[in-house]
Amino acid sequence: MLDYNEVTVHKYIIFEKEPWEVVGSHVFRKQQRKPVNATKLRNLITGRITEVSFHVSDKVEEANIGKKEVKYLYTNKGEFWFCDAKDLSKRFQLPEEMIGPGSKFLKPNTIVDSMLFDDPLNPKGQGKIIGIKIPIKIELKVVEAHSTTKGNTAQGATKMVVLETGAEVQVPMFVKEGDVVRVNTETGEYTDRV
Repeated sequence: MLDYNEVTVHKYIIFEKEPWEVVGSHVFRKQQRKPVNATKLRNLITGRITEVSFHVSDKVEEANIGKKEVKYLYTNKGEFWFCDAKDLSKRFQLPEEMIGPGSKFLKPNTIVDSMLFDDPLNPKGQGKIIGIKIPIKIELKVVEAHSTTKGNTAQGATKMVVLETGAEVQVPMFVKEGDVVRVNTETGEYTDRV
């Protein structure tokens, strides 16, 4: 069990009988009152985000989230297909909502971590996949880039390019077709050229 002030960012908790990830946390005290932890939580099953305040007397159960390596295979009509990293015959599909905005940076045969939830209230729900943890930075090849024109580049001009997964990203003018760039999957922004 976690105390109110131990509910911090990147922790997984059980709230309303479901697993949630803490995406924001701020402990503060108003005048003569007891401290409060104002948190922002993301439901790991539905993706819904809500704000919850935990008080000094509150105790929160930590969620038992496991990891398992899976291989991304392909996408078909909004369904993302994966398989067990060690056994290609164990295939399964997940909806885009479960994967999140980083799904546009997944390329075939990428190994990623799946998040497994062990539900203490449902013994049959042990090891249920509730999401995918995409690496924060992924290297992707630029497949389409417009040629640059000479002009005012002193202010760090950028252009839009298309990556091998079909995702579009703003990059500096010097990046050209065929280059490999590193992209932050959480923000969807270019970080550097490889």
